[in-house]
Amino acid sequence: MSFVNGVSAVILDLDGTLLDTETATKDVLKEFLGKYGKVWEKKREEEKRLGMTQKEYAAAVVRDYGLPLTPDQFIQEITPMYREKWPSVKALPGADRLIKHLYSHKIPFGLASNSSSEYIHAKISCMKGWKDWFSVILGSDQVIEGKPAPYLFEEAAKRMGVDASHCLVIEDSLVGVKAAKAAKMKVVAVPSRGGIECSSLADEVLNSLLEFQPELWGLPLFEDWVDGTLQIDPIYVSSQYINTSMSEISEDASIPDQVFGTFFGWAGTGTAWTIKVVVNIGWNCSSCTKKNRIWKLWSVDSCDSKIFEQQMQFMLVGYICRLNGKDLTNMDVREIEEFKYIAKTSLDRTMFVSHSCTSLTVEGTSSING
Repeated sequence: MSFVNGVSAVILDLDGTLLDTETATKDVLKEFLGKYGKVWEKKREEEKRLGMTQKEYAAAVVRDYGLPLTPDQFIQEITPMYREKWPSVKALPGADRLIKHLYSHKIPFGLASNSSSEYIHAKISCMKGWKDWFSVILGSDQVIEGKPAPYLFEEAAKRMGVDASHCLVIEDSLVGVKAAKAAKMKVVAVPSRGGIECSSLADEVLNSLLEFQPELWGLPLFEDWVDGTLQIDPIYVSSQYINTSMSEISEDASIPDQVFGTFFGWAGTGTAWTIKVVVNIGWNCSSCTKKNRIWKLWSVDSCDSKIFEQQMQFMLVGYICRLNGKDLTNMDVREIEEFKYIAKTSLDRTMFVSHSCTSLTVEGTSSING
Protein backbone atom coordinates (compact mmCIF):
# COMPACT_ATOMS: atom_id res chain seq x y z
CA MET A 1 0.00 0.00 0.00
CA SER A 2 1.34 3.42 -0.89
CA PHE A 3 -0.02 6.93 -1.17
CA VAL A 4 1.04 10.14 -2.82
CA ASN A 5 3.82 11.71 -0.79
CA GLY A 6 4.18 15.43 -0.20
CA VAL A 7 2.35 15.73 3.13
CA SER A 8 4.03 18.46 5.15
CA ALA A 9 1.37 19.10 7.84
CA VAL A 10 -1.26 17.11 9.71
CA ILE A 11 -4.66 18.31 10.96
CA LEU A 12 -6.40 16.29 13.64
CA ASP A 13 -9.99 16.13 14.84
CA LEU A 14 -10.49 15.90 18.61
CA ASP A 15 -13.57 14.02 19.85
CA GLY A 16 -13.58 10.41 18.73
CA THR A 17 -10.22 10.81 16.98
CA LEU A 18 -7.84 11.79 19.78
CA LEU A 19 -10.05 11.70 22.86
CA ASP A 20 -12.57 9.10 23.99
CA THR A 21 -15.11 11.70 25.07
CA GLU A 22 -17.99 9.37 24.19
CA THR A 23 -17.14 6.83 26.88
CA ALA A 24 -16.55 9.48 29.55
CA THR A 25 -19.78 11.36 28.82
CA LYS A 26 -22.03 8.57 27.50
CA ASP A 27 -24.63 8.87 30.26
CA VAL A 28 -24.88 12.67 30.40
CA LEU A 29 -27.60 13.11 27.78
CA LYS A 30 -29.51 10.11 29.15
CA GLU A 31 -29.55 11.68 32.62
CA PHE A 32 -30.48 15.09 31.23
CA LEU A 33 -33.39 13.72 29.21
CA GLY A 34 -34.62 11.79 32.23
CA LYS A 35 -35.16 15.07 34.07
CA TYR A 36 -37.68 16.00 31.39
CA GLY A 37 -39.35 12.59 31.24
CA LYS A 38 -37.72 11.70 27.92
CA VAL A 39 -36.13 8.37 26.97
CA TRP A 40 -32.66 8.35 25.41
CA GLU A 41 -32.52 6.60 22.03
CA LYS A 42 -29.25 4.73 21.64
CA LYS A 43 -29.24 4.23 17.86
CA ARG A 44 -30.06 7.86 17.12
CA GLU A 45 -27.36 9.25 19.37
CA GLU A 46 -24.61 6.86 18.27
CA GLU A 47 -25.21 7.08 14.53
CA LYS A 48 -26.72 10.46 13.74
CA ARG A 49 -24.92 13.03 15.89
CA LEU A 50 -21.29 12.32 15.02
CA GLY A 51 -19.33 15.42 14.09
CA MET A 52 -22.10 17.99 14.65
CA THR A 53 -21.29 21.46 15.93
CA GLN A 54 -22.59 22.31 19.38
CA LYS A 55 -25.42 24.45 18.00
CA GLU A 56 -26.45 21.81 15.47
CA TYR A 57 -26.39 19.14 18.16
CA ALA A 58 -28.47 21.24 20.57
CA ALA A 59 -31.07 22.09 17.93
CA ALA A 60 -31.35 18.45 16.87
CA VAL A 61 -31.77 17.12 20.43
CA VAL A 62 -34.38 19.76 21.33
CA ARG A 63 -36.30 18.99 18.15
CA ASP A 64 -36.06 15.19 18.21
CA TYR A 65 -37.02 14.80 21.87
CA GLY A 66 -39.56 17.64 21.98
CA LEU A 67 -37.80 19.38 24.87
CA PRO A 68 -39.46 22.52 26.27
CA LEU A 69 -36.23 24.47 25.75
CA THR A 70 -34.54 26.60 23.16
CA PRO A 71 -31.22 25.24 21.84
CA ASP A 72 -29.39 27.94 23.82
CA GLN A 73 -31.19 26.95 27.03
CA PHE A 74 -30.32 23.31 26.37
CA ILE A 75 -26.64 24.20 25.98
CA GLN A 76 -26.67 26.29 29.15
CA GLU A 77 -28.24 23.50 31.21
CA ILE A 78 -26.29 20.51 29.93
CA THR A 79 -22.80 22.00 29.58
CA PRO A 80 -21.98 21.90 33.33
CA MET A 81 -22.83 18.18 33.30
CA TYR A 82 -20.35 17.59 30.48
CA ARG A 83 -17.68 19.73 32.11
CA GLU A 84 -17.77 17.50 35.19
CA LYS A 85 -16.85 14.52 33.02
CA TRP A 86 -14.13 16.05 30.83
CA PRO A 87 -11.31 15.67 33.40
CA SER A 88 -11.79 11.89 33.21
CA VAL A 89 -11.54 11.75 29.40
CA LYS A 90 -8.73 9.49 28.16
CA ALA A 91 -6.69 9.58 24.97
CA LEU A 92 -7.66 6.97 22.40
CA PRO A 93 -5.12 4.25 21.53
CA GLY A 94 -2.19 5.74 19.63
CA ALA A 95 -3.29 9.37 19.98
CA ASP A 96 -0.68 10.59 22.47
CA ARG A 97 1.99 8.62 20.62
CA LEU A 98 1.14 10.29 17.29
CA ILE A 99 1.10 13.79 18.77
CA LYS A 100 4.49 13.28 20.45
CA HIS A 101 5.91 11.84 17.23
CA LEU A 102 4.82 14.79 15.10
CA TYR A 103 6.05 17.28 17.68
CA SER A 104 9.46 15.62 18.10
CA HIS A 105 10.00 15.65 14.33
CA LYS A 106 8.89 19.28 14.02
CA ILE A 107 5.99 18.43 11.70
CA PRO A 108 3.38 21.23 11.80
CA PHE A 109 0.12 19.81 13.12
CA GLY A 110 -3.12 21.44 14.08
CA LEU A 111 -6.32 20.63 15.93
CA ALA A 112 -9.60 21.48 14.16
CA SER A 113 -12.81 20.54 15.93
CA ASN A 114 -16.50 21.32 15.63
CA SER A 115 -16.44 22.00 19.37
CA SER A 116 -16.05 25.60 20.49
CA SER A 117 -12.50 26.74 21.21
CA GLU A 118 -13.37 27.12 24.90
CA TYR A 119 -14.51 23.51 25.14
CA ILE A 120 -11.51 22.24 23.19
CA HIS A 121 -9.10 23.82 25.67
CA ALA A 122 -11.12 22.49 28.60
CA LYS A 123 -11.01 18.95 27.18
CA ILE A 124 -7.28 18.86 26.45
CA SER A 125 -6.20 20.69 29.60
CA CYS A 126 -5.61 17.37 31.38
CA MET A 127 -3.54 15.91 28.54
CA LYS A 128 0.11 16.63 29.35
CA GLY A 129 1.80 18.80 26.77
CA TRP A 130 -1.01 18.90 24.23
CA LYS A 131 -1.84 22.59 24.52
CA ASP A 132 1.76 23.56 23.83
CA TRP A 133 2.48 21.04 21.10
CA PHE A 134 -0.23 21.89 18.56
CA SER A 135 0.83 24.47 15.97
CA VAL A 136 -2.75 25.75 15.88
CA ILE A 137 -5.98 24.95 17.75
CA LEU A 138 -9.27 25.89 16.09
CA GLY A 139 -12.92 25.53 17.09
CA SER A 140 -16.03 25.99 14.97
CA ASP A 141 -16.70 29.34 16.65
CA GLN A 142 -13.57 30.72 14.96
CA VAL A 143 -14.76 30.26 11.38
CA ILE A 144 -17.96 31.22 9.54
CA GLU A 145 -19.20 27.63 9.42
CA GLY A 146 -18.05 24.34 10.91
CA LYS A 147 -17.70 20.94 9.30
CA PRO A 148 -18.74 19.63 6.76
CA ALA A 149 -17.80 23.03 5.31
CA PRO A 150 -14.04 23.21 4.60
CA TYR A 151 -13.34 26.44 6.51
CA LEU A 152 -11.88 24.91 9.68
CA PHE A 153 -9.31 22.92 7.73
CA GLU A 154 -8.56 25.73 5.33
CA GLU A 155 -7.98 28.15 8.21
CA ALA A 156 -5.76 25.64 10.03
CA ALA A 157 -3.61 25.20 6.91
CA LYS A 158 -3.42 28.97 6.43
CA ARG A 159 -2.27 29.56 10.01
CA MET A 160 0.38 26.86 9.67
CA GLY A 161 1.56 28.38 6.39
CA VAL A 162 0.97 25.16 4.46
CA ASP A 163 -0.87 24.66 1.18
CA ALA A 164 -4.08 22.67 1.62
CA SER A 165 -2.95 20.05 -0.91
CA HIS A 166 0.00 19.22 1.37
CA CYS A 167 -2.17 18.59 4.44
CA LEU A 168 -3.29 15.24 5.79
CA VAL A 169 -6.46 15.21 7.91
CA ILE A 170 -7.24 12.47 10.43
CA GLU A 171 -10.96 12.21 11.26
CA ASP A 172 -13.53 9.84 12.71
CA SER A 173 -16.83 11.19 11.34
CA LEU A 174 -18.54 11.58 7.98
CA VAL A 175 -18.88 15.36 8.36
CA GLY A 176 -15.17 15.61 9.11
CA VAL A 177 -14.18 13.53 6.10
CA LYS A 178 -16.47 15.60 3.88
CA ALA A 179 -14.90 18.80 5.21
CA ALA A 180 -11.39 17.51 4.49
CA LYS A 181 -12.34 16.53 0.95
CA ALA A 182 -14.02 19.91 0.40
CA ALA A 183 -10.74 21.53 1.47
CA LYS A 184 -8.89 19.41 -1.14
CA MET A 185 -6.91 17.58 1.52
CA LYS A 186 -5.98 13.93 1.95
CA VAL A 187 -7.86 12.23 4.76
CA VAL A 188 -7.43 9.16 6.94
CA ALA A 189 -10.59 7.93 8.65
CA VAL A 190 -10.50 6.18 12.02
CA PRO A 191 -14.25 5.71 12.46
CA SER A 192 -16.15 4.23 15.35
CA ARG A 193 -18.72 1.60 14.48
CA GLY A 194 -21.33 4.37 14.32
CA GLY A 195 -19.31 6.39 11.81
CA ILE A 196 -18.32 3.62 9.44
CA GLU A 197 -20.18 5.30 6.53
CA CYS A 198 -17.34 7.79 6.13
CA SER A 199 -15.01 5.00 5.00
CA SER A 200 -15.90 5.17 1.31
CA LEU A 201 -14.78 8.81 1.03
CA ALA A 202 -11.47 8.55 2.88
CA ASP A 203 -8.09 7.88 1.29
CA GLU A 204 -7.31 5.35 3.99
CA VAL A 205 -9.38 3.71 6.73
CA LEU A 206 -7.90 2.48 10.01
CA ASN A 207 -9.37 0.71 13.01
CA SER A 208 -7.18 2.73 15.39
CA LEU A 209 -4.32 5.21 15.34
CA LEU A 210 -2.04 2.34 16.36
CA GLU A 211 -2.32 1.22 12.72
CA PHE A 212 -1.24 4.58 11.28
CA GLN A 213 1.92 4.38 9.14
CA PRO A 214 3.29 7.91 8.69
CA GLU A 215 5.85 6.80 6.11
CA LEU A 216 3.05 6.08 3.63
CA TRP A 217 2.40 9.82 3.59
CA GLY A 218 6.01 10.91 3.38
CA LEU A 219 6.24 11.53 7.12
CA PRO A 220 8.98 10.21 9.47
CA LEU A 221 8.71 6.60 10.61
CA PHE A 222 7.71 5.77 14.16
CA GLU A 223 10.80 4.77 16.12
CA ASP A 224 9.19 3.13 19.16
CA TRP A 225 8.74 -0.45 17.92
CA VAL A 226 10.82 -2.99 19.88
CA ASP A 227 11.14 -6.40 18.21
CA GLY A 228 7.71 -6.21 16.65
CA THR A 229 5.91 -4.83 19.68
CA LEU A 230 4.65 -1.46 20.79
CA GLN A 231 4.25 -0.44 24.41
CA ILE A 232 0.83 1.08 25.09
CA ASP A 233 -0.90 2.63 28.08
CA PRO A 234 -2.55 -0.28 29.92
CA ILE A 235 -6.02 -1.27 28.74
CA TYR A 236 -8.10 -2.97 31.42
CA VAL A 237 -10.86 -5.43 30.53
CA SER A 238 -13.10 -7.54 32.71
CA SER A 239 -14.83 -10.47 31.05
CA GLN A 240 -15.32 -14.22 31.08
CA TYR A 241 -13.67 -16.81 28.87
CA ILE A 242 -16.35 -18.71 26.93
CA ASN A 243 -16.13 -22.01 24.98
CA THR A 244 -12.45 -22.31 25.95
CA SER A 245 -11.49 -19.81 23.29
CA MET A 246 -13.49 -16.67 22.86
CA SER A 247 -15.72 -14.17 24.56
CA GLU A 248 -18.26 -11.70 23.29
CA ILE A 249 -18.32 -8.37 25.07
CA SER A 250 -21.73 -6.70 25.20
CA GLU A 251 -22.50 -3.48 23.35
CA ASP A 252 -22.56 -1.62 26.66
CA ALA A 253 -18.87 -2.31 27.29
CA SER A 254 -16.98 0.91 27.91
CA ILE A 255 -14.06 -0.08 25.70
CA PRO A 256 -13.47 2.38 22.85
CA ASP A 257 -14.22 1.05 19.37
CA GLN A 258 -10.61 1.82 18.48
CA VAL A 259 -9.30 -0.97 20.73
CA PHE A 260 -8.80 -3.36 17.84
CA GLY A 261 -5.98 -5.72 16.85
CA THR A 262 -3.55 -8.15 18.44
CA PHE A 263 -2.50 -7.24 21.99
CA PHE A 264 -0.67 -8.94 24.85
CA GLY A 265 -0.53 -8.59 28.60
CA TRP A 266 -1.65 -10.34 31.75
CA ALA A 267 -4.77 -12.03 33.07
CA GLY A 268 -5.56 -12.47 36.72
CA THR A 269 -8.06 -13.08 39.46
CA GLY A 270 -8.02 -12.02 43.07
CA THR A 271 -5.17 -9.57 43.62
CA ALA A 272 -2.37 -10.62 41.22
CA TRP A 273 -1.59 -10.72 37.50
CA THR A 274 -0.44 -14.31 37.01
CA ILE A 275 -1.02 -15.41 33.40
CA LYS A 276 0.64 -14.07 30.25
CA VAL A 277 -1.83 -13.78 27.39
CA VAL A 278 -2.24 -12.80 23.75
CA VAL A 279 -5.60 -11.29 22.80
CA ASN A 280 -7.13 -10.64 19.40
CA ILE A 281 -9.90 -8.03 19.57
CA GLY A 282 -12.28 -7.48 16.65
CA TRP A 283 -15.95 -7.29 15.84
CA ASN A 284 -18.76 -9.76 15.28
CA CYS A 285 -19.14 -9.61 11.50
CA SER A 286 -22.11 -12.00 11.32
CA SER A 287 -24.51 -9.07 11.66
CA CYS A 288 -24.01 -5.52 10.46
CA THR A 289 -26.66 -4.28 12.87
CA LYS A 290 -25.40 -5.93 16.05
CA LYS A 291 -22.51 -4.15 17.69
CA ASN A 292 -20.68 -6.87 19.56
CA ARG A 293 -16.97 -7.07 20.15
CA ILE A 294 -15.32 -10.46 19.76
CA TRP A 295 -12.02 -11.31 21.33
CA LYS A 296 -9.99 -14.47 21.20
CA LEU A 297 -7.42 -15.23 23.86
CA TRP A 298 -4.47 -17.58 24.21
CA SER A 299 -2.36 -18.28 27.27
CA VAL A 300 1.33 -17.80 26.49
CA ASP A 301 2.39 -20.40 29.04
CA SER A 302 0.52 -23.65 29.48
CA CYS A 303 -2.12 -23.46 32.17
CA ASP A 304 -5.37 -25.15 33.10
CA SER A 305 -8.03 -23.76 30.75
CA LYS A 306 -10.64 -24.12 33.49
CA ILE A 307 -9.17 -21.11 35.23
CA PHE A 308 -10.65 -18.92 32.52
CA GLU A 309 -14.19 -20.13 33.19
CA GLN A 310 -14.44 -17.63 36.01
CA GLN A 311 -14.62 -13.87 35.77
CA MET A 312 -11.15 -12.65 34.81
CA GLN A 313 -9.40 -9.30 34.73
CA PHE A 314 -7.10 -8.52 31.81
CA MET A 315 -4.41 -5.86 31.55
CA LEU A 316 -3.16 -5.34 28.00
CA VAL A 317 0.18 -3.52 27.87
CA GLY A 318 1.51 -4.20 24.37
CA TYR A 319 0.34 -4.11 20.76
CA ILE A 320 1.61 -6.37 17.96
CA CYS A 321 -0.37 -5.69 14.80
CA ARG A 322 -3.71 -5.01 13.14
CA LEU A 323 -6.02 -7.89 12.29
CA ASN A 324 -5.62 -8.81 8.64
CA GLY A 325 -8.77 -10.90 8.52
CA LYS A 326 -12.22 -10.41 10.00
CA ASP A 327 -12.79 -14.01 11.11
CA LEU A 328 -11.21 -14.50 14.53
CA THR A 329 -12.38 -18.12 14.71
CA ASN A 330 -9.97 -19.35 12.01
CA MET A 331 -6.49 -18.17 13.01
CA ASP A 332 -3.43 -19.78 11.45
CA VAL A 333 -1.69 -21.98 14.03
CA ARG A 334 1.77 -20.76 13.02
CA GLU A 335 0.67 -17.15 13.40
CA ILE A 336 -0.74 -17.85 16.84
CA GLU A 337 2.50 -19.46 17.95
CA GLU A 338 4.46 -16.48 16.62
CA PHE A 339 2.27 -14.08 18.60
CA LYS A 340 2.71 -16.18 21.73
CA TYR A 341 6.49 -16.21 21.30
CA ILE A 342 6.58 -12.43 20.80
CA ALA A 343 4.42 -11.89 23.89
CA LYS A 344 6.43 -14.30 26.05
CA THR A 345 9.71 -12.63 25.11
CA SER A 346 8.37 -9.10 25.47
CA LEU A 347 6.65 -9.55 28.83
CA ASP A 348 10.00 -10.45 30.40
CA ARG A 349 11.40 -7.03 29.46
CA THR A 350 11.62 -4.31 32.09
CA MET A 351 9.40 -1.95 30.08
CA PHE A 352 6.53 -4.44 30.37
CA VAL A 353 7.20 -6.53 33.46
CA SER A 354 6.80 -3.54 35.78
CA HIS A 355 3.07 -3.57 35.05
CA SER A 356 2.70 -7.10 36.43
CA CYS A 357 3.92 -5.85 39.81
CA THR A 358 0.84 -3.66 40.21
CA SER A 359 -2.03 -4.90 42.32
CA LEU A 360 -5.11 -6.26 40.60
CA THR A 361 -7.99 -4.34 42.17
CA VAL A 362 -11.55 -3.44 41.32
CA GLU A 363 -10.47 0.20 41.05
CA GLY A 364 -7.75 -0.74 38.59
CA THR A 365 -10.15 -2.40 36.19
CA SER A 366 -13.16 -0.14 36.51
CA SER A 367 -12.05 2.26 33.76
CA ILE A 368 -12.69 -0.33 31.05
CA ASN A 369 -15.06 -3.02 32.20
CA GLY A 370 -16.89 -5.35 29.85
